[in-house]
Amino acid sequence: MEVKDIVLAIIMVIGGLAFFLYGMSVMSSGLEKMAGGKMEQALKKLTSNWWLSLILGTGITIVLQSSSSLTVMLVGLVNCGVMEVAQTVVVIIGANIGKTFTTWLLCLMGVDTEGPLWLSLLNPEYFSLIFALIGAVLMMAKGAPNSRKKDIGSIMVGFAVLMYGMVLMKDAVEPLKDSPDFQQLLTKFDNPILGVLVGTVVTGVIQSSAASIGILQTLAENTGTITFGMAIPIIMGQNIGTCVTALISSFGVNRNAKKVAVIHIAFNVIGTVIFLTVYEILDMIFHFAFSDWIINSVGIAIVHTVFNVATTILLLPFSKGLEKIANLVLPDKAGENEGEEKHKHHTLLDKRLLTTPSVAVAECENASQRMSLLAMETVLMSISLISNYDEKVVKKVYKNEEKLDNYEDRIGSTLVQLTSMALSERDSQVSTRVLRAIGDFERLGDHAINIAQSAEEIHNNDLHFSENAQKEMQVLTDAITEILQNTHDVYKSLDEKKAVNIEPLEQVIDYLTRDIKANHVKRLQKGTCTIETGFVLADILNNYERVSDHCSNIAVSVIETSHNMFETHNYLSKVKFGNKNFNDNFEKFSEKYKLPTAL
Repeated sequence: MEVKDIVLAIIMVIGGLAFFLYGMSVMSSGLEKMAGGKMEQALKKLTSNWWLSLILGTGITIVLQSSSSLTVMLVGLVNCGVMEVAQTVVVIIGANIGKTFTTWLLCLMGVDTEGPLWLSLLNPEYFSLIFALIGAVLMMAKGAPNSRKKDIGSIMVGFAVLMYGMVLMKDAVEPLKDSPDFQQLLTKFDNPILGVLVGTVVTGVIQSSAASIGILQTLAENTGTITFGMAIPIIMGQNIGTCVTALISSFGVNRNAKKVAVIHIAFNVIGTVIFLTVYEILDMIFHFAFSDWIINSVGIAIVHTVFNVATTILLLPFSKGLEKIANLVLPDKAGENEGEEKHKHHTLLDKRLLTTPSVAVAECENASQRMSLLAMETVLMSISLISNYDEKVVKKVYKNEEKLDNYEDRIGSTLVQLTSMALSERDSQVSTRVLRAIGDFERLGDHAINIAQSAEEIHNNDLHFSENAQKEMQVLTDAITEILQNTHDVYKSLDEKKAVNIEPLEQVIDYLTRDIKANHVKRLQKGTCTIETGFVLADILNNYERVSDHCSNIAVSVIETSHNMFETHNYLSKVKFGNKNFNDNFEKFSEKYKLPTAL
């Protein structure tokens, strides 16, 4: 081959690899959007079962088309306290089976194009173009943006681009089969250690075992010079190379999250060392005939699958041992676990989750639910200070308000970053609802501070409400307590039927605050209440009313996003005026929270 031909071949290989990686990214993004937040939910709920964890790791890797992407996700989930290290071990093992799916998919490159038409259409040279056309039509269809059609279309286009990248690489390497220089270069790969190193380095550089396997399959299929003896060490090395992404992602995380990357590396390194050693020793003794056989893409897929399944069978019973290895490599420091456990529920989002947007959206939703609970507890805590002042509780209210601010900042910034990414229709709705709700949760914290300050003023100035005022405030406090608890339940369960009950109660609270203010003026005229208590009472009532308003906003956001409509004013107008369900609930709450008649 002339220098010109070599340069052009290298450019085509690089271009084909670029198409392959981009196509895989587009396809996996589409598959992930189709799965939505189900992956994150499944990881947290099903990892307690050994077999389900194995199936889960396999399935998610097939969806993501990358075992390293799954490992990065696990690093992020462990780092933010959602999962424990022990829960990730079997999932990682399952991922090594899941990544063999792509290898079998790439075997279609070897389909004979000179056979019958139906067989020729199975070759990516032809069907990838059909997939690209169908996918493009779906993506441009009416109503496609953020729809399921667009997701399916992007999967098909991504798959077509991926396969066409393989076609480019195949065309680039085909002339190499007649090159003496290439034949001489291949003889060096008879050294198994060199084969493992090449597989590790190439995979580590491009950070995709599927791509490096694809390159090996292309070389084997189109040069006819790769033997089983050469391919086996390279394939084992590719499994080690895929750990590089997880290793990079472990920088800047806590000790437990780093252990996830160590487990991933340990599994692949131990499997490679054991099976390569056994293979080489047995080959020296028995001189396997198949070692010198020419391997094709199907043979590579078989070797890849057999190695990964065999490693799984060998190491799965010792999954706890892999965790122990991680603990030996990264021993826990004294008191570190206790500190992590203590703050686990307040650990916020990890930026690594952005690699899988649907998981990041699901974690934002989970964090907002924790924020909802914290906001409710903080407001109720501040209300308790009015009748039972305690400095320790005051400090807790201020501390919780800071946490609510931190929640809003972290969740909000993550959601803003997610808006620039392609999200499914469901994830877009969830993002919108969460982004609207966290502002209301943060404002609830501000009102809790205001109520606590009013309680502090009552305590410091030794103020006392009249007996009738106390009775009225108790009725209002009961109503505020119910609306807070119901709002949290609605936000957590996304129950529309319960959500429509929030607005009638909010209206009742508005009337209660109005009536209590009017009653205070009457008591003031009679001399049973003082101006000083009136100022404090007005502040408390204003904050109570604003708390109920924010509860209404949160409930409305749940209803609106479920129907994909965002016109709060119009919605409230419809439910308040002439709506029988609203009127019935309003009457029910009015009867339940009726002020005492005596002034």
